[in-house]
Amino acid sequence: MDPKKQKFDDIAVAVKYQFGVAGEAPKVVASGRGRLAQRIVELARENDVPLRESPALADSLAKVPVGIEIPAEMWEAMAEVLAQVYALDGSRRND
Repeated sequence: MDPKKQKFDDIAVAVKYQFGVAGEAPKVVASGRGRLAQRIVELARENDVPLRESPALADSLAKVPVGIEIPAEMWEAMAEVLAQVYALDGSRRND
């Protein structure tokens, strides 16, 4: 599905992670519901940030305070998302 046409629910969470930076875990940098969630998605699209729809993961991540690294028990789910984002980013660079 085209990421620009994905429909996102009323929750959005932005996560920052720099691949290859030793000792850094993914960190929640924005989180919101309703209109704030829509704005987070809009800003991601405007800045060509890859989007992934995962309501269960978003709901879990929304419980993590902004600015805090995600807890270890979420790393496996986050690793799957990051692997997909990394692959998507690599294919974008090859286009």
